[in-house]
Formats: sequence, C-alpha cells, structure tokens
Amino acid sequence: MPEKLPTIKYAFTVEGETERWYLLWLREQINSFPNRIYNCVIDPKVQQSPAKFYKGTTRKSTPEVFHICDVESNDTAHVEKLQKILSEMKDAGTNKNIDYILGYSNFTFELWMVLHKRDCNGSLNHRSQYLRWINQAFGENFENLSDYKQQDNFKKCLSKLSIEDVKEAIRRADYISENNRCNKRMMIQYKGYRYYKDNPSLSIHEVVKKIMSECGVI
Repeated sequence: MPEKLPTIKYAFTVEGETERWYLLWLREQINSFPNRIYNCVIDPKVQQSPAKFYKGTTRKSTPEVFHICDVESNDTAHVEKLQKILSEMKDAGTNKNIDYILGYSNFTFELWMVLHKRDCNGSLNHRSQYLRWINQAFGENFENLSDYKQQDNFKKCLSKLSIEDVKEAIRRADYISENNRCNKRMMIQYKGYRYYKDNPSLSIHEVVKKIMSECGVI
C-alpha cells in the first residue's frame, strides 16, 4: 500500500460560484498529480464579506485565509465595495490575528480563466468584453457571461483544462504583472493591500502558485 501523503489545508472566501467551482477543480488536479508531496484540502466558502467569515473562526483553527475577488471597475460604487472588503480583511488581522491574503482579478475572474488557454494582455473597456475571449479560449459560443457562468457550462470549460494549463496561466499572469511593473502603471495601496488600478492585472496567480508550490506540483 502506498504511503499516505500529509495534507495541507487552505481556507478561502470567494465572491461567487465560478470561483468556488474552479478551486474545487484545482484541488482535484493537485491531489491527482503523481509527483505531489502533499495533498491539499480546499473548501472555499462563497462569502463576499470577509468579516462574516472571520468572526466565526479563530487564529488557531484558521490562521490564514485567501479572499478571491474582482476589481470590477474604477466607478465609485465598485471602488467603495472593494475598499470595504479590504478593510474587513485588515480587521481580521487586527481583531483575531488572522492573515487575510488578497487574490484579485481586474476586471474579473474571467481574465484568469482566459489565461489558461491564451494571452490576454490588452486593456478592455467593460467586463462584458471578456465574453469574446472566453469563447475563443474554450471554443464555445456562449451568448453572454451569465450563460457561461451556468454550472454545466462552466464545468464544461473546466473539463478542457489540465494542470499544465494552470502552469501556463501562471506564466502568462506573471508576464502581465512584470509588464505592469516595468511600465510603472498606477498601483493602489489601501489598508496594506496593493492592486493595479487598470486592467489587465491580477494577483490570483500568486495564490495558486503558492498552493501548487507547497504541494510539490511546481
């Protein structure tokens, strides 16, 4: 009987079901990777408010949490929504000594999904424009993003991905981040968290990279 691998547990709060389905899929990919050194437990909670999550846990049981969210636009309402999230993440450290780590996508999580299959380095004017990129990346013809986000349709896209595609998404995201740094694009700092004001930009790949590295997948 093969030796049972030790397990690392990762806590997540996410904005919606697509992020949750993706992380559950990633968990299965990591735990079936033949040369991994750890198994992982990922149980993402759909919870847009970090405060509602951290108030129900402790530093002892959950010392670190990742929050996956979007930088939806520079409109006042979206900026205020993001700032509220970041404030709650900061408060988790102040009130309960829980480290809340940001994994964002600007504009949306669809950027991260597209990067599994192709580059997406150009700036977009509206979130809805990711539909064309999603259809091209996955060989689909979804009529709108709501259609793409239906469970069966989204999981159909996931079925077209592999762990190698995740590695490519990380590589492409690293390129975007380095390009933003070299071009000295505006970075916003708020409550100790940092994100680029304009798209494309993201940090979700840093979260995925950390997990895959710790589990011995990369």
